[in-house]
Amino acid sequence: MITDSNTDKELAILIRKGDIDAFDKIYKKYSNRLYLFVFGILKSQKDAEDIIQEVFIKVWDKRGKINEYMSFQSFLFTIAHNTTISLIRKKIKETDFVSQIKSIQISEEKASNETEIEYKELKERLENTISKLPQRQQQVYSLSRNEELSYKEIAKKLNISVNTVENHMVKALKFVREKMSSTSYLSAMFYALFIN
Repeated sequence: MITDSNTDKELAILIRKGDIDAFDKIYKKYSNRLYLFVFGILKSQKDAEDIIQEVFIKVWDKRGKINEYMSFQSFLFTIAHNTTISLIRKKIKETDFVSQIKSIQISEEKASNETEIEYKELKERLENTISKLPQRQQQVYSLSRNEELSYKEIAKKLNISVNTVENHMVKALKFVREKMSSTSYLSAMFYALFIN
């Protein structure tokens, strides 16, 4: 029986068994918080609403794999974050979104001081963070992100194995993500373009 006193763990167990009332309880508890989180990144009501709908569809579809010992809140926010980043990546490839980005591009003439400062700070933070990586990780990261070489091309250029290149990138990206974590719009753009 679903009551106001049910814990997330209890609800997770019930959802895993297909209990729609428990699912509804979790939806009511977290949907607004998730919406505010996603909206804070995308600044779009429609996109945020679509993301929240997709998050809960994924939760229901994968209910059989829910781990009741894991924080349900963390589980939901991780899905929301990953789905949001996927949407940003998709939109970056679309012509209309590229035009939208160009229309808000950072420039002395058009950008507000606040946005321009945030952009510069993010760029400086990214460069500073990358400079703290071990030399080989810096090389691999730069060849991958700046020169857009494949792992195979990087391996050949540096005379190391593809597996070693992959290991360096995993470590570099993990370090950069930890140092650059933020939920602002520009941070999300940086994340999608440079840190993932």
